[in-house]
Amino acid sequence: MSNAFIEIMSGLNDAKSHAQGQSRHVIEHAPDCLNVKAIREKTGMNPQRFCATLGISLNTLKHWEQGSKIPRGSARILLKVVDKNPQVVIKAIAD
Repeated sequence: MSNAFIEIMSGLNDAKSHAQGQSRHVIEHAPDCLNVKAIREKTGMNPQRFCATLGISLNTLKHWEQGSKIPRGSARILLKVVDKNPQVVIKAIAD
């Protein structure tokens, strides 16, 4: 058997064990939790203004703040930057 086949089978066995609750050498990476409502409140903006400033829909913001969905990709990165220094980001967007 080739090395590739052995590695694929090993990965499949690991996935099967994990699915059955018998994890072997499986590392799960969970993204750090963002408190989107706290980030928005840190800016001093109401939901409508926050959405208009960052270019997101009010519906999306509601889902994020309620925790039914989580921000991903560039939205997640932007929210992290806003969290660290909201005034700089708001100023940069306004310019």
